[in-house]
Order: sequence, then structure tokens, then C-alpha cells
Amino acid sequence: MRTIPDKENLTVEFKSDRTGYSDNDLIDEIVGMTNTKGGDLYLGVEDDGRITGIHKKHHDPNGAAALIANKTVPSLSVRAELIDEEGKNVLWIRIPMSKTIVATSDGKLLRRRLKIDGTPENIPLYPYEIANRLSELSLLDYSAQPITDACVDDFDPNERTKLRNIIKFRKGEKNLLELSDEELDKALQFVKEEHGVLYPTITGLLLIGKKEKIQQFIPTAKESFQVLVGTQVKLNEEYSEPLLSVFEKFENYMKAWNPEREMEYGLFRVPIPEFSEAAFREGVINAFCHRDYTILQSVRVAIEDEGLTISSPGGFIDGINLENLLTVEPRSRNPVLADALKRIGLAEKTGRGIDRIYEGSIIYGRPLPDYSESTTQYVKLFIQRSEPDLPFTKMISNEELRLNRSLPINSLLILSSLQKMRRASIHELSGLIHINENRIKSNVEKLVEVGLVEATGSGKNREYMLSSSVYNSQGNTAGYVRQTGISSVRYEEMIMKLAQQQNGQVSREDVRKLLGVTSSQAYRILKKLSDNHELELNGSGRNAHYIISKHK
Repeated sequence: MRTIPDKENLTVEFKSDRTGYSDNDLIDEIVGMTNTKGGDLYLGVEDDGRITGIHKKHHDPNGAAALIANKTVPSLSVRAELIDEEGKNVLWIRIPMSKTIVATSDGKLLRRRLKIDGTPENIPLYPYEIANRLSELSLLDYSAQPITDACVDDFDPNERTKLRNIIKFRKGEKNLLELSDEELDKALQFVKEEHGVLYPTITGLLLIGKKEKIQQFIPTAKESFQVLVGTQVKLNEEYSEPLLSVFEKFENYMKAWNPEREMEYGLFRVPIPEFSEAAFREGVINAFCHRDYTILQSVRVAIEDEGLTISSPGGFIDGINLENLLTVEPRSRNPVLADALKRIGLAEKTGRGIDRIYEGSIIYGRPLPDYSESTTQYVKLFIQRSEPDLPFTKMISNEELRLNRSLPINSLLILSSLQKMRRASIHELSGLIHINENRIKSNVEKLVEVGLVEATGSGKNREYMLSSSVYNSQGNTAGYVRQTGISSVRYEEMIMKLAQQQNGQVSREDVRKLLGVTSSQAYRILKKLSDNHELELNGSGRNAHYIISKHK
């Protein structure tokens, strides 16, 4: 069975070695990979995936590892081994992603990227890209860098006033309002002192800088808002202004293009927006906060027929991916900018703005936010336009009113998943929402305790579904009956499978433990199987058990 991948990608590279691949070219490839995502290089495999084997000079994996360590700066440690594939030797080199920038011993800086056709290539790592790479690795905070050609007079007094109003009305740190302008600038790291002179930082200029100074010193800081109906462009605005002003304008655009509908809730009518305002705010602030300001691209907000898109330049930073978005410790590409936005009240103070984005879709019973189109070049958030699930929304609202607080994001994700899947195991829930099975189990059992979820079966066969009270509150009693009917049908199937695994026999206690039912319920299910000649009763009293029927 072939163990080598079939084709190349960003982290897999094939190199032919029929004529002896150049050592210098090999080092170049490895440096490019370690400066990107790391990966696996297979020496002795053609570009099309055919295995042709290695040259005699590359039969020593220890020698290859030593060569790589000697030809890289700082010295790079790799794992190299010979593997037998289709009767031919291949040198497999496992390359870690470097936590700094690695060069060849003769000074080459390289990185790896995918071409338009999806195949990888090595290209130079240019000086202006070094800051971006160090930022991705959390070794450099670009937003904290001083701009020594600028001065504090490049801050806009009107933006200062706006900043203080934001702190006052958006639950920022109130003690900041007691500070003088210079003290406030220092507290939020809007300035940095060098040789006794205060210079604006990237963060300071981004938030309260004059428009023309931002365009001069940070030309990459651009933002756009678009509204498209079909192919018709209704709005297309681009800015290069202080982020506080841009955010205010984006909020106003959103209010104008985000229609609401009403839900009756007791004696009240509750407005439900097309897109959650809280999710929109967090999505935009995240884009401003975590984008790569070394790249000449815009943060883009677009409202289209399909939904809302918020994209920002620069991929996820090291350690963050689609699988761990909801569980990874909060981190930022621009820590100083992120800290300032939290302290003034614009960003979520816990750093868990992603929870608000997901919550904004779940509480209305809508599809989860989608980050799947993100690449190494940009992060793209898509929130689908869809009708709200009003009964589900009422159920969430009722529970939060009972608790007098919001439900945890994990509980919301579980309820949303069960609403769509109807029934699922812990393993299935974990795979769907990318959360550890132990955490899923803890949360789902709490939902069972409060009566929102019901469990059937036990052990590995335990499954969960929304409770009868939830189905009844949604006016969907038939749906509950249908789901529990599915359970009873599966009970018989599960019992027969257990009997087969236990040398053709099963007891009432076995069934009780398997299905999580009472002893009398277990007896009735077994009797039904016996009446249908699937099982036969054998023995009596404590020794009674059922065996697979000979007539089956």
C-alpha cells in the first residue's frame, strides 16, 4: 500500500533523483518549506508522483540531515529516513515549520507558495515580507512600531474626541477618561519614546491619525464596503482613514442595508435582523485588528444576495486554523492594536470575539459562520443569508431568561447541531463542531439535566436528541415521535449486534446497560425479539438469557 501522497501541495514536495539532485537545490527547497508551513520532501519521486528511487549518493539519511544542518542559518534540524516504496528507496525528509526565519548558508531567503494551477514553487522572501513573517510567528508586533518620520501633531483632534466618546459609551475603561491626551496616548501605546522624543506608533496613527498622514505613512491601511444586488452595485465605498471613523461609517451602512423582521414573544414583538449586529461588529473589528498591515490590500465588507462577507489580508496566524477557531487561546497578529481596541470598548475584552460571531447565527437558528474559503493570503468570514428558525430562537430565549444569562457557546453549538442533525453521538458532535469529546460530553450532559436534550443508549452507543419539551414548544410533536421511533427500531438492531459479539447470547442486564433503559423496558424489547423469533429464551431466574434463534 502506497504511503507517499499522490501529488504535491504547499507542504508536500517531490524531487527526482535519477541523476543525483543538487545539494544546493535541495537546501533551497528545504529553506522555502521551513519558512512557510514546513512539510515533507520526498527525494526519488517525480513531479507527477511516479516513484523512481534515489541516487546512490543519497542513501545515507544521517548524512542528509547533517548536510541540511550545516547549510542552513540558523542550523535547521530535520528528520530523514529511507523508506521502501514500490520496491524502490525514497529519502523522506520531514521539515519543521521554523519559529524564526531561516536562510541558506550562502544568504538566500526563500519561502513557498502555490501557483495558480495549485502546484507549489519556491520564491524569494523579500525584506518587506520579513516583518509579516515575524508577525505571524508572534515574534514582532508591527502595530507597536514607531513612525519616526511622523509626530504627535499628526493625530487628529476630532478623532481624539471620538475616542473619548467611544470609551464613555461603549463600556471602555473609564479611568482612561481621567488622563490627559499625552497620558492617554502612552497608556494605549499610541506613542513610543525614542531619545526623549514621542513618536506615533502604527496603532496610534491607525486609530486617531489624520487622514492624509495615514495615507502617507500606512498606505496599506484601506477598507471598503460594498452592497451588490444581483450584478448591480448599490454601494461601493473605499477608505483610507482612521479606523474609528471607518468603523462608525460601516456601522451606519450596515443599519441601512440590514432589514429586520419581527417575532412575537408573549406580549412583545422582538426584531430579528437579517444579520446579527453583534456578529457584524466583531467580524469587522477582528478584520481591523488581526489583518496584516504590510500587505497592500483592503479589509472588505460585502453584502450580497447570498450573504455577508468580511475578508482581511493575511491568513490565520501560526497555530490557528479552521479546526481550532473556537478553542485556541486568543492571539493577535497586532497585540498592541488589539489591546487598545479592547480597552476602549470596541473589541471583546476576553479576546473571544469569535464566540459572538457564532452566537449571532446560532441564536436565530441559522447556518454557522463559514471560514472555509480562507487561505494563507487572507481570512474570509461568510455569514449566509437565511430565514430565522423562530421556534428554535424562542427556545434559546426562554432558557436564557430562565438562567438570567446567555448560554455558553459550546451549549449553543450542541443545540444548533442537534436541531439540524436530529440525533448524534458525542463523537459525531465533536467532529462537526471541532471541540474535544470530553468537553462536548460535559456540556451535553448538563443540557440533559436541564431538560433541553434527551439521551438514548449507553457507552459508545449513547446518542442525543432535543427533548420532548423542546419539540413540543416548537409545535413539532410528530418530529419527536419520529425520532424516538427511530430509536426503538435501532434498539433491536443494537441488541442483535451485541448478541453476535457475545457468542450468540445476551441478558436483560446487558440490554439495560446497552440502551440505558429500565429493567422492565429491557424485558419488553427482548420479549418482542423473542416473539418475532429473532431470539430464544434460555434458562430461568438469574440464569435466564437469550440466544440467537436457530430459526432466524
